[in-house]
Amino acid sequence: MNEKIMVVEDEKDIARMIDYNLKKEGYRTVVLHDGSFAALTAAKERPDLLLLDLMLPGLDGLEVCRRFKADARISAIPIIMLTAKGEESDKVLGLGLGADDYVTKPFGVKELLARVKAVLRRAARAEKAPAPEKLKCGALELDAAKVEVRLKGAPLELTAKEFELLKALMASGDRVLSREELLEIAWDMDAAMEVETRTVDVHIGTLRRKLGTEGKRIVTVKNYGYRFNAS
Repeated sequence: MNEKIMVVEDEKDIARMIDYNLKKEGYRTVVLHDGSFAALTAAKERPDLLLLDLMLPGLDGLEVCRRFKADARISAIPIIMLTAKGEESDKVLGLGLGADDYVTKPFGVKELLARVKAVLRRAARAEKAPAPEKLKCGALELDAAKVEVRLKGAPLELTAKEFELLKALMASGDRVLSREELLEIAWDMDAAMEVETRTVDVHIGTLRRKLGTEGKRIVTVKNYGYRFNAS
């Protein structure tokens, strides 16, 4: 973990708390207390993620967000907004401007770190080439466009979660996917914050049974997650 995170937060105690905990997790940080130079600093520093308070001196967070999305050099940088409880309309506006997520103050450190990890993982997946619409391995065929799986030529009935899990595993190219990654893929990101990783194990178990002998291709990687054995 060596991602760089830029924090724009005018409340110095909160900024120090965020900075300390991000560094503790292994992230590099850039901290600003004013929105005026956020876009210029981002163009120079090229952070992997922006944590952006909405109530800022100089330029407010919404204007910073607008400038980020209008600048081709930095428009792809994901943004997590830090908002107060009463700023519901600002949350909606910020998400409409292209922000990726928001955390409401006061927030817990664990929640903030979980959302940072989730957005970074989602951004990393988006950078990769899209998975092919049709995947085939052994007696197993998956058509993403038709949301259809065939086993030995016959249609296989899967739940939506099972389908998404199988698609992610088949498209992973033998890469190990953590339980947290699989949660974010098969469940929406907000729900994934509340769902235990054990839920993934239960769905994988059911999926394996439905796949019969092909279920052995889903390999458990102890203490981490799962990979798909295509060989």
